[in-house]
Amino acid sequence: MAIRHQVIERRPDAVWAVLEDPELYADWVVGTSASWPLDTRWPQVDAALAYRVDLGPGTLEGRTVVRRVEPPRWLELEVDSGRLGTARIAIEVRPWGGQTLVLVDEHPHTAPLDLLIQLRHRSMLPRLARTVERVAVAAPGSSSSATEGDRTTSGRA
Repeated sequence: MAIRHQVIERRPDAVWAVLEDPELYADWVVGTSASWPLDTRWPQVDAALAYRVDLGPGTLEGRTVVRRVEPPRWLELEVDSGRLGTARIAIEVRPWGGQTLVLVDEHPHTAPLDLLIQLRHRSMLPRLARTVERVAVAAPGSSSSATEGDRTTSGRA
């Protein structure tokens, strides 16, 4: 089991906008090189997206299915990475003043993957923060500046 958290200096709706966009999944999920929706219902329960992982000269395709969603606070996913295994991932989005606290709790269905997931989360949550920052800056009416940089903090929950 891997539990990590990240404070993102944007409001929860900006974080949720990234989480609900299946094409941005590859921008923040470590190891994923591309993602695309398998239907138009993402992130509704049982909606799925596909993704590709580049492994040296080969590639692996996987599938992620929404198991629980309560916008804009909870998103629970079941990830099937084929040979790499499966996992259940719960993402909680909490208001934190004018910022957002994101908690990710990932449970691989195979115990040896836990250490790898811990290492992956150290990169994944900062990537999520950078994606939210980038998308929020690009959004019309954004009150932030593209020169603000990455203002995030992370740690173990």
